[in-house]
Amino acid sequence: MAKNKKNDTPALVETWALPPAATLGSSVRAKGILLEIRARLPSPLRKSLDISGTVFTLTMPESARSEFRHASAVIAKSLQGVESLPVIPREIEDILTISTTERRRWLQDGRLPSAGTRTVKLRGRARQITFHVFEPRMVEDLLDRGAVEEWREEDTAAAMENRRRAAYKAKLTRSLKSDNKAAAASQELTEEASAQLRGWDEFGRDGLLR
Repeated sequence: MAKNKKNDTPALVETWALPPAATLGSSVRAKGILLEIRARLPSPLRKSLDISGTVFTLTMPESARSEFRHASAVIAKSLQGVESLPVIPREIEDILTISTTERRRWLQDGRLPSAGTRTVKLRGRARQITFHVFEPRMVEDLLDRGAVEEWREEDTAAAMENRRRAAYKAKLTRSLKSDNKAAAASQELTEEASAQLRGWDEFGRDGLLR
């Protein structure tokens, strides 16, 4: 009789649900939190933690009970205060549904206040990158009051005003050039007429007009 196949399904499983205040409705934010917590685990155990929706699941074989307990404790501790983890650029773009250009512009003009910077080393590379991070409660407030739509309306109005001013300036420049050309032409005619009449004084002194 053939032997029954060994059941390879992991025997040790534990789950944790992320609160809405942590993800702010963003799957990108949820994945970012996963990567943050994975980084706190020993390298061999990181892939044992995964996410589905907003639920973390740690799965390990029965033979790794000691490692499982250690990883479970690290994850549980990491999830304490997870709502306060800084929001990184790709997360805030997903949460607020904004483009990279908008994020950079609003960060530069102060409408999107930075909570500081963070420097990370790119995997497999010597180069490091530094980027701004954002306070999650500030991001939540912007989301709740629809600030992004207001900013876009302000930017549209400002762009229209800038175009109007640029058009007026271009028109004024053309007008000044035209006036300068007319003045130069008039000056040339005056100088030419003066040159033509320059000999009349001598002509009069010689008595040729008597």
